[in-house]
Amino acid sequence: MTTLLVIAKEPRPGRVKTRLTPPFTPVQAAALAEAALADTLRAVAATPARRRVLVLDGAPGPWLPPGIDVVPQCAGGLDERLADAFAGCAGPALLIGMDTPQVTPELLTVDFTGCDAYVGPAEDGGFWALGMARPDPALLRGVPMSTPVTGAVQRARLLAAGLRVRDLPRLRDVDTAADASAVAALAPHGRFAARLAACTEVTGRRAGR
Repeated sequence: MTTLLVIAKEPRPGRVKTRLTPPFTPVQAAALAEAALADTLRAVAATPARRRVLVLDGAPGPWLPPGIDVVPQCAGGLDERLADAFAGCAGPALLIGMDTPQVTPELLTVDFTGCDAYVGPAEDGGFWALGMARPDPALLRGVPMSTPVTGAVQRARLLAAGLRVRDLPRLRDVDTAADASAVAALAPHGRFAARLAACTEVTGRRAGR
């Protein structure tokens, strides 16, 4: 079975979802981040897995469901932190972030039969998921993160290592208010959608309008 990894920041005001401010306040942005993380962890908890691990920058809170281990993130850039998360896995592993609350157990149930790696491309050019049958942290170190070509560079790195790569469906990350509105519409019954509906924008307008 696969180990499921979630890399995330503790949802504290001023530390998460800063691109949502404005139109949201830092407190509202943190509440949206917490809801996104809670929805993500709920999907992970419902997915068959060998182990479920939250790789966390910060401290866990009441949003953490049972059955998920917590380990601290290492220091360094995002590529180093992702690499370190995979370094703790002895077998197949799939890593996701906290920015896709629309994720489902079906999307996270991967089968490495006939392939060595999975990449879940994000609409902004990054990736929302990365899986390896035999985790090799070196395949992440040095990949430029948070750029329009991050996903393509990471996929090319896997292919250059001789891995058979399979793509997951393309998803939209929550970075901006427009992203939040679009993602909430895809998962209208989740905590993220409910939190977005409850948030009042500084401008008095709904997200995406």
